[in-house]
Amino acid sequence: MEKQLFCITTMASLHIAVLLTIGVITILVVRIIYVLFRSSKPLHSKSPRSLSTLIVLGSGGHTAEMLNLLYVLQTERFKPRYYIAAATDNMSLQKAHVFEDSLLGKEAFEEVEGAEFLQIYRSREVGQSYITSVGTTLIAIAHALWLMIKIRPQVILCNGPGTCIPLCVIAFLFKILGIRWSSIFYVESIARVRKLSLSGLLLYKLHMADQLFVQWPQLKEKYPRAHYVGRLM
Repeated sequence: MEKQLFCITTMASLHIAVLLTIGVITILVVRIIYVLFRSSKPLHSKSPRSLSTLIVLGSGGHTAEMLNLLYVLQTERFKPRYYIAAATDNMSLQKAHVFEDSLLGKEAFEEVEGAEFLQIYRSREVGQSYITSVGTTLIAIAHALWLMIKIRPQVILCNGPGTCIPLCVIAFLFKILGIRWSSIFYVESIARVRKLSLSGLLLYKLHMADQLFVQWPQLKEKYPRAHYVGRLM
């Protein structure tokens, strides 16, 4: 009798566990479909309030292109601004400081919210072995998670550096879990004429970018969901 009762209890517990698992998976699938559908729509915020914006900088040409974009951005609409660059890239943050200083005169008669300048660990340095990069990648992901929890941006702007990937992945997971909705805008570098960079390709294939912009018409033909905006440099 006790054996039969034990078997019935065990079967009932397994049945409940299976139903709960199916329920959770169903909710996640529905949520992912909703996120992908909503992410494909243009950002239309009717609220007069400004949008906290995370700007990912990369060494060399990436930062120069990003700053060119920021010069034509409605900066009063996108603030406070948070600039992030790799921990080994001090030059990009210096350029961002110069850009923000140039806005002080323009925004002198407006309520100005200060910008923040942050650094993030790289997943892998140039020339680093793949074995040791496993540990640094885990550290970089943990650091990116901490930064995203701290900043909780409404908009993410990036244009190619690999440091944007862990940030965008975490932002996408936050969307699915309903923690925070961050619209991801990715502008492919003008140097990419025939194919997307690895960062751009990942965000495109995994549908993580809300809007992905390219600067060459042949890229638009190859990647139909991308938006061709002409040369921005």
